[in-house]
Amino acid sequence: MQYFSTNRRSPAATFREAVVQGQPDDKGLYFPAAIPRLDGTFCDRLGEMSNAEIAFEVIQPYIGSEIDDARLREICEETVNFDFPLVQLNENISVLELFHGPTLAFKDVGARFMSRCLGYFSKGQGEKTVVVVATSGDTGGAVAAGFHGVEGVDVVILYPKGRVSRIQELQLTTFGGNVITLEVQGSFDDCQTLAKAALADSDLRSKVSLTSANSINVARWLPQQFYYFFAHKQWAGEVPIVCVPSGNFGNLASGALANVSGLPVSKFIAACNANDVVPRFLNTEKYEPLPAIPTLSNAMDVGSPSNFVRILELFQHDFPQMAQKIAAATISDEETRNIIQYVYEQCNYILDPHGAVGYASLERYLEKHDGKGYLLATAHPIKFDVVAEILGFEPESPGSVRELADKQKQSVEIDNDYGAVRDIILSRI
Repeated sequence: MQYFSTNRRSPAATFREAVVQGQPDDKGLYFPAAIPRLDGTFCDRLGEMSNAEIAFEVIQPYIGSEIDDARLREICEETVNFDFPLVQLNENISVLELFHGPTLAFKDVGARFMSRCLGYFSKGQGEKTVVVVATSGDTGGAVAAGFHGVEGVDVVILYPKGRVSRIQELQLTTFGGNVITLEVQGSFDDCQTLAKAALADSDLRSKVSLTSANSINVARWLPQQFYYFFAHKQWAGEVPIVCVPSGNFGNLASGALANVSGLPVSKFIAACNANDVVPRFLNTEKYEPLPAIPTLSNAMDVGSPSNFVRILELFQHDFPQMAQKIAAATISDEETRNIIQYVYEQCNYILDPHGAVGYASLERYLEKHDGKGYLLATAHPIKFDVVAEILGFEPESPGSVRELADKQKQSVEIDNDYGAVRDIILSRI
């Protein structure tokens, strides 16, 4: 499989080259030159397959011979060795729980897959690889957990000071060792700009092997397809409507990719908070990024979503075709609070703020359209202090959260200054 840059000014790359480089020199994103089409019976056979087998069949065409099949099967097994239950909330709405991994967030899948791919590629390379990642909440914790202790790889995580939850911050800052966490005076978009600046710094890249673990990296992005197939394995009835809480849009882009490959989905809904560049685009056909606005659903506080260009590629920049497949909604913090309370009272189920944005968006769509669907619950509610504030009690803590209380925070506070980031990366050589 070859990968081209969405800006089309960099040479094509193999899967290995795309993973190790992270981002093309022209600052586009890597995209598969051909989208594999799954066997026509594949989705009918999901119930007969383990999740690891499903993951292998979905991802192997994107990798080819870059990783031998035996090791790739092991990577898939290690990536998805936890549950992905589809829970019915009412007659028309179900929720796909993606928070049963080690850091209680959907990003565990991509981070675990990428860490193992990069570890495979790093063996015998002879130089250290530095992974640079910006996070609005969950990505950093998943990447820290996935890469901690991986030989030959250091991780530099940038997160916006004061804009992640207490538990998210502990998950970001308590690893140490080969994980370096930078607390940036700025927004997630500032963090993302700093990370991209490092990846595009040709002088820095001449001194150290750099890559990204954000969903701009194909090894983080592509495996997110897995859980859409895991959901379909459990789905019964008409073709579903799928609602995806959306910030940087890698998750929705992977779902749309799975759909193009053969996964049945009648409609995608991009569930957004006040950072609504995509809903506005679908209403006006004008793409106008704005500075990020802090909200309760902080992992979606992205004013300029990097992965939206991959959605445009999937639909060949055909706006009517895209608008026919993807709807969008903008949900306020007040609505988010109300939905958390409402779903608990009506369904005895606790949503996190991102899941609440998804529920509200799907419910709003179903009020005007026939059908049934599911939303993606992207993180455990315990990770968000506001849930206890709304409900009046704290959700039950998994063991992994209780263990965090005994760990010491390790982070470096920096200004929104690329020079500081560059110096820290150089210090790891």
